[in-house]
Amino acid sequence: MLQTNLSIDYIFREPKEIKTSNPLIILLHGYGSNEQDLFSFEAELPDNAYIISVQAPYSLPGGYGFAWYAINFDAEMNKFTDDDQAMKSRDLISTFIDELIQTYPIDANNITLIGFSQGAILSYAIAMTYPEKLKNVVALSGYFHPMIMPENFKENPEIKKVNIFSSHGTVDQVIPIEWARQTPLIFKALQMDIEYKEYPVGHGVAPQNFYDFQKWLLSK
Repeated sequence: MLQTNLSIDYIFREPKEIKTSNPLIILLHGYGSNEQDLFSFEAELPDNAYIISVQAPYSLPGGYGFAWYAINFDAEMNKFTDDDQAMKSRDLISTFIDELIQTYPIDANNITLIGFSQGAILSYAIAMTYPEKLKNVVALSGYFHPMIMPENFKENPEIKKVNIFSSHGTVDQVIPIEWARQTPLIFKALQMDIEYKEYPVGHGVAPQNFYDFQKWLLSK
């Protein structure tokens, strides 16, 4: 059932055994989707963690799901993102993490974001803006968008503590693979721990992709 008691609406699964301090995994869906999408993974995620799947704050016209920020097109069908909305969502999720820690028995040093597409783009931005709040990021079918990163993020030593799993489909028709291939170069230049993988699929999560990030997550 959708929970509406915090700054972002969400659904959740409790750990199999609730302790005084539990890991937290937050699921961030893509553009035009909702909180139910990535929650389909929950049975395969670590059973000692709270699984929180959130609903993005901006509803799309006609009831076509939700978005973390708007995507607009000009007359030539060039695509533009609303970076102001993206940064507001970035900061909103940071506040939401604080609220979750106050609401549930969560280990503040063991928090993971799993984002798909727009959710992955936002996950990178959160990691660069609030690295002290995260342990791991799993970014599926996204890219590093510098316009929504804070100034001087490269100088923050906390970013090196965040572990990143990044993946992309080689025939992705929504976000070009060339964009995604820049991501490991950026993070390796920052001396960050990143594992990057590609799969022969489009804009989605292949079964092997899921098994790979599941294995990676368990190792972290």
